[in-house]
Amino acid sequence: MFLLNIVDIATSQPASNVSVVVTMKSFYSFFRKPFLILLWLMVVGLFSPVSMAMVPVTDAQKLETIARAFPEMTSIEEKQQIADGKLLAWSAYKGEEILGYGFETDDVTKIPAYSGKPVNTLVAMDIDGKIRATRVLEHHEPILLVGIPEQKLFDFVAAYEGLSVTDKVRVGAGNNKDVLNVDVVAGATVTVMVVNEGIMRSARKFAQIMGIAGLSEVAKIPKALIKPDTFAKADWETLTGDGSVRRLMLVEGDIDKAFEGTAAATKGHHGEGRKQRMFIDMYYAPLNIPSIGRNLLGDDQYKWLMGELGEGDQALAVMGEGQYSFKGNGYVRGGIFDRTQLQQAGKAISFHDTDYYRLDDVYIEGFPGFREMAIFIVRNQYDFDLGTPWQLELLVRRQVGALDSIFTSFNGDYLTPEKYLDRPEPVVEPEPEPLWVSIWKERAFQIIVLTVALAILFVVIFIQDVLVRYPRLMHGIRRAYLVFTVFFIGWYTLGQLSVVNVFTFMHALQGDFQWSLFLLDPMLFILWGFTAMTMLLWGRGIFCGWLCPFGAAQELINELARKLKIKQYDLPFAVHERLWALKYVILLGLFAISLESLSQAERFAEIEPFKTTFLLKFQRDWGYVFYAVFLLVINIFTRKVYCRYICPLGAALAIPARLRLFDWLKRRKECGQPCKVCANECEIQAIHPDGSINANECHQCLDCQVTYYRDDKCPPLVQKKRKRTKQEAALSKIPAVQIDDLTVKSGA
Repeated sequence: MFLLNIVDIATSQPASNVSVVVTMKSFYSFFRKPFLILLWLMVVGLFSPVSMAMVPVTDAQKLETIARAFPEMTSIEEKQQIADGKLLAWSAYKGEEILGYGFETDDVTKIPAYSGKPVNTLVAMDIDGKIRATRVLEHHEPILLVGIPEQKLFDFVAAYEGLSVTDKVRVGAGNNKDVLNVDVVAGATVTVMVVNEGIMRSARKFAQIMGIAGLSEVAKIPKALIKPDTFAKADWETLTGDGSVRRLMLVEGDIDKAFEGTAAATKGHHGEGRKQRMFIDMYYAPLNIPSIGRNLLGDDQYKWLMGELGEGDQALAVMGEGQYSFKGNGYVRGGIFDRTQLQQAGKAISFHDTDYYRLDDVYIEGFPGFREMAIFIVRNQYDFDLGTPWQLELLVRRQVGALDSIFTSFNGDYLTPEKYLDRPEPVVEPEPEPLWVSIWKERAFQIIVLTVALAILFVVIFIQDVLVRYPRLMHGIRRAYLVFTVFFIGWYTLGQLSVVNVFTFMHALQGDFQWSLFLLDPMLFILWGFTAMTMLLWGRGIFCGWLCPFGAAQELINELARKLKIKQYDLPFAVHERLWALKYVILLGLFAISLESLSQAERFAEIEPFKTTFLLKFQRDWGYVFYAVFLLVINIFTRKVYCRYICPLGAALAIPARLRLFDWLKRRKECGQPCKVCANECEIQAIHPDGSINANECHQCLDCQVTYYRDDKCPPLVQKKRKRTKQEAALSKIPAVQIDDLTVKSGA
C-alpha cells in the first residue's frame, strides 16, 4: 500500500492548493482500483511458491534410462573410469559382449548455457555411435524455471534418440539438406542451442576417445594416391625383383605343419620328396598402378579393365601354379570365393563372383606362364588403401569326416613400393568452431540490420542540434525508430535487455568469467555494447528512450491516445519525484536476492514484463499477461508509468550513467524562472520546475530541444520575435527621403 499511502497524503493537502488537490483526487479515484489489482497481482505472481529447480535425477533413474536404451542388456558395469582414465561412463553388456555406454555430458565437455552453468544430460550410445537414449539431469536456466515449461526441454532432448554421433545436427536449420534439423524451443533459443552443442560435441568426443563409428583422437591419414603418369616399361624379373609383384609359395610340408595337433594332421611318415612337393606357387599384384597393370595386361587390356572399374575400385591380379586351386569352387555356385580373400587392418575382404574377371593373356616379357590366373576387384565400399600393408590370404581346408572340416590359412604380405604413391598430409580433424561463432553466422541478417540501425541512431543523436530545428522530420524519425524497436528488436530478434543480464554479468565477474557466455546472444551483446558506450557519453536516456522495446511500446500507445484526444493524467511533481525512488528500492531488493541465488532473482525479476511481452509473446499464465497488459494500457492515460517508477533496469543504468561525459541538452537562463513550457510538456516529467533536467530520468526524446529552437513556442524566442517584428513594422512606417539617386529613411 506504499503507493496508495503517498497518494492519500498528497490528497490531504490544505485547501490553499485547491488545484493540486483536485488533480490528485481525480487521479487517485481514477487509478485506485487498477493500482490495487496491479499490486495484488505482483504479490501473487512474485511470492507464490514455485519450483526453483528441476527435481534431481537419482542414480536409479539414470540406470533405468540406460536399461531402456539397451533392452537386450543382461548386465551393467557401474560408472567408472574407462579409456585409461580419460572418461567416466557406465558400460552395458549382453553376456560378455559390450553393447554401449552411458555418460554424462558434464563429464566429457562443459559448455555454459545462459545461466552460466552447463545443462547436464545423460546420453546412452551404442558401439556403432547411435544415440539410444537421452535425459536431462540438471539445469539452472532461468527461462525454464519461470515461463517456459521444463517439459519442452525434455521433449527437445528426447528428439536426439536415434541420431548418430556422425550426424550434423543444427537447431532451427530449416530446409538445409546437409544437416539434421531439430526444432527450436520458442523463447529459449540460446538454451537449446547450448544443449544441442553439449550433446553432440560430448558424444563425438566420447566416440573419438573410444574409437566408435570410425572416429579417432589421432590424426586421420588419408588414403594414398597412385602417382599419375608413372609408367615405366619393365619385364617380369624387374617387377618381381622390386616388390611390385609378390609371391606366396607353399609345399606339402608347410601344409602338414599347419595341421599338426589337429584332427586333420597327416598320419604316418612321409619322405622328404612329398614334403617338398609343390602345393601352390602364387603371384599377386595391384593392377591400378600403370607400371604394373600396363606391363602385365598390355595397353588395350589395361584400358578396358580401368573402364570396367567403378570410382574407388581396385583390381588385383592373382596367378598360381600347383596342385591347389586358389579359386576353389565357390565362384561356380555364384557365391563367394571360399579360398582367397584379403586382409587389411583387421578387416577381411571377400570376393563374390561379380568381383571376378578371367585373366587369359599376360604380355610382359619373361612371363613364366601359370595354370590358373584371375583378376579380383576390391570394391570401393571396403575403403581399401594401397598405401597401407595388406595380405592375400589363402584358406586351406582338410576333411575330417563326412561333414566336418578343419581350416587353416596362409598370408602373403604386400607393401606397395613408395615410388608408385603420393601420400597426402595427415588430416587433423579441426576443433568444432565455438558455438557463439555459429550463432553469429546464422543471425548475420539480424546483426547487420541492428548494426545499421544503431549507426543511424548514433548519427541522429550526434547531429540532434540540426534535426530538432525541423520538428516534423524529427518526430517522424523518432516514431519510425520506436516502431522498429518494438517489432524488430523486441518481437523479431528478442533483443529486450533485462536487469537479469546485469546480475549475470556481475556474477560472472566474481567467478569464471567467459566472454563466450555473453556472445551466445549477438542481439543482446551488441545492444549492451552500444548501451554502455552511449551511457558513458550521454547517459542512460539513449537506451530507455530509443532502444527499449517495452518503453517504445508504451510511448507509441500514449502517442496514439493523445492523437485521439484522450484525457491525460499526471502526478504532482512532489509525488512524482518521490516515486522515482521506488525503482531503486526494487533494484536493491533484486540485487540482494541475486547474491543468494541468481535463479531466485530471475523469479522475482518478473516485475519486469519483458519476458511475457516479447520472449513469450503473452503465451503464459493469465496473471503475468494481465500484469503486462495493464502496464501497457495505463499508457493510454499517462506516459511510461512502468519506466518512471518501477523499472529496475532503468535504475541499474542510471547509476553508472552519472559518469557521463557530455550534457548536450541545451537550457536558457529563463528556463524554470519564469518559463515552464518544457517542464509542463515533458511527458515523463524529467524536467524539474526550476528548469533543470534530471539526466537520471531523461529519456532523450529531444522534445525539449525541439521547443528550444521554436520561436513560436519557446517564450524567450517568442518575445524576441515579437520585438523584432515590432521593430521591422516601425521601420516600415518611416517615410523615405530622396537625396540624389539614394533613398533613405528620414531620421536615419
